[in-house]
Amino acid sequence: MRAENYQQQSHPPSNQFELNFGPNHPGIEGNYALQVEVEGDVIVKARADGGYLHRGFEKLMEQRLWIQNISLVPRICVPDPSPMEVCYSMAIEEISGIEVPERAQWIRVLQLELSRIAAHLFTFGGHAATTGMYTPMYWGVADRDLILDLFEEFTGGRIYSIYNLPGGVRRELPDGFLDKVSEVIDYIESRLPEYDNLFFRNAVFIKRAKGVGVLTQEKSLEMGVTGPNLRATGLAFDLRRDDPYLVYDKLDFEVVVEEAGDAWARTLVRRQELLQSIRIVRQVVAALPDIGGELRAPIPNPLAWRVPAGESYARVESSKGELAYFVVSNGGEKPWRVHVRGPSAMHAVQVLEELVTGGRVEDVAQTMFSLDACPPEVDR
Repeated sequence: MRAENYQQQSHPPSNQFELNFGPNHPGIEGNYALQVEVEGDVIVKARADGGYLHRGFEKLMEQRLWIQNISLVPRICVPDPSPMEVCYSMAIEEISGIEVPERAQWIRVLQLELSRIAAHLFTFGGHAATTGMYTPMYWGVADRDLILDLFEEFTGGRIYSIYNLPGGVRRELPDGFLDKVSEVIDYIESRLPEYDNLFFRNAVFIKRAKGVGVLTQEKSLEMGVTGPNLRATGLAFDLRRDDPYLVYDKLDFEVVVEEAGDAWARTLVRRQELLQSIRIVRQVVAALPDIGGELRAPIPNPLAWRVPAGESYARVESSKGELAYFVVSNGGEKPWRVHVRGPSAMHAVQVLEELVTGGRVEDVAQTMFSLDACPPEVDR
């Protein structure tokens, strides 16, 4: 390089440099990365960096039979997989005009709310670890395992249940299962005061979370933020209440909100939502013994099923926010087009980049875990 050209080049100040969070950094959620430019310890620019999973779920689904995708979609969000298979089934049911039996709808709600509880417990642990508190992380994993035990008993799988089919669910609940559900949720509810003392009311956590990653309601709506992250800005919007599906319109629960819109508020919303999920599960447990009928509606041979031509947009309220499937059928044995509207695709990219910029290096992990994203949704 000629000397005069070298001298004309601009060089960053000596206190400006780049840092990589992830893809194997403990302060990042899963196989994901965030590249930041800092001046001193202040972040001046951030860029989300996905692609470490290379799943390509949407295109994979278009190469498989309709029924085969039931075993694929739960992998789009491992901590909360149940909404994936329920929502995908709902999209096919809408195109095909299939009416799901009432008992199957109640069982689906049971599965969804147990999955929400397990997901929130997992998130609490990971979030606590960002401030150096590892005991809540161990607690969260251990208590979540009790929910996974229930999934294993009634679906056959601990993580990937593959329990739903277009038209209903695969099998009946085992004898005595509802009593076990009651025991587990009673235990988890009894544990919450301990979580409060160790984590939610911990002075270290409050100091680290309050005022960090502040997201206004106006900005949230502009960017398409949903779920607990939106409700933490004071907007009480929840699909289970505002656009009910399955039997949520028959259930009594509250939509929890906070006002501050920071990492602290987002965590408190999830803590209170866990209680509301327990409340819903108890209502389902009480109602199911009196609800009879079939577990699924008749469907054609799954291996030669040609779903009628048409399209549908099905959505549910997952633990991460609004999850939706846009499915198009051209009358063939495979989907012609599938698009997954996962909440993490926004929360882990645009929102994360926005919130960490101008903040400090030590708050990156705090901000990301408070957004509670699923990286596979980004690489869908």
